[in-house]
Amino acid sequence: MQRWGEPRFTRDADLTLLTGFGGEEVFVRALLAKFQPRVADAEEFALKARVLLIRSQHGVDLDVALGALPFEERSIARASDYDFAAGCNLPTCSAEDLIVHKAFAGRDRDWADIRGIICRQGGSLDLPLIRRELGPLLAAKDDTESMIKLESMFAG
Repeated sequence: MQRWGEPRFTRDADLTLLTGFGGEEVFVRALLAKFQPRVADAEEFALKARVLLIRSQHGVDLDVALGALPFEERSIARASDYDFAAGCNLPTCSAEDLIVHKAFAGRDRDWADIRGIICRQGGSLDLPLIRRELGPLLAAKDDTESMIKLESMFAG
C-alpha cells in the first residue's frame, strides 16, 4: 500500500514466499527457526491455512503467504524493487496485482485500499490484466459479486 495506494502506517507486512505445493514444511520450519510465531501450533496453522504468522525481532507482525498458484508465480515475476527508505529496498508486486490480491481477499479494509490505489494510480492501471488475473480466482471460490464491485469502482 505504501507504494501504490493510500499509505497506512501499520506495524505489519504481508509477504508471499513462493513455496509451491508439497514442500512448504521446509520453508515454514526455516522461518520459525528465525522468527517468533504469533499463534500456537504455527507450523500446523501455516500448512493448513497457507499463511505463516510470525513476528520480527523488532516487533513487526509478518503474514507470510505460502504461494503456489500460477497467479502468485506471475505476480512475483512482475514484482519490481521499491525504495521505502535509505537502505530499505524491497521487491513489491505491481499495483494491478495488489488490486487482485485485495479483491480476492474481499474484506472491507481491502476494498477501501483498492479505492485508494485506483485514486492514486488512475489511468495508468492495466485493467485487462486485472480482469484476466482476478476472474479465474473469483470463479474458483464462486464469487460473482467482487468483479461487479471492482468494475463499478473503475467506472466511478
